[in-house]
Amino acid sequence: MQNLLRPSAFPLFVLSTLIALLAIAPAAFAQRMVSISAKEANMRSGPGTKYETDWTLGQGYPLRVIGRQGKWLKVSDFENDSGWIYGPLTGSTPMHIVKAKIANLRSLPSTESRIVGKVSYGDVLKTLERRESWVKVQREGGLKGWIAKRLLWGW
Repeated sequence: MQNLLRPSAFPLFVLSTLIALLAIAPAAFAQRMVSISAKEANMRSGPGTKYETDWTLGQGYPLRVIGRQGKWLKVSDFENDSGWIYGPLTGSTPMHIVKAKIANLRSLPSTESRIVGKVSYGDVLKTLERRESWVKVQREGGLKGWIAKRLLWGW
């Protein structure tokens, strides 16, 4: 113990500890995304079934994990609303939600390409592919197309 407290050893100890903490910090603080894997899931005001249901979310709805307590996940959505979801009702299927009032689905990742359909605010879309500032998505009814990433929230 006395060696660590020597003036020459202490700065080295502090420096090596800080380097170790900085190396693990990004992984420790990274927020992960999940989507609802069940047909429906209740978003609750607290981590348990005794807490009130604030909303019921449908299958595929994307959420950002901001905390955890046991099997319960504290999550936030694209409108920055937060609540608690039972973790086993979520999965890792990449999903997006439309945050624009109305957006065009296109045949190719370009504003010059043909419009194949339209999506609206709050529509949940399965993520199929990503290219720079574009995402290829699929609507539940089967319609596929490309949409500008800036019009979406999710992963």
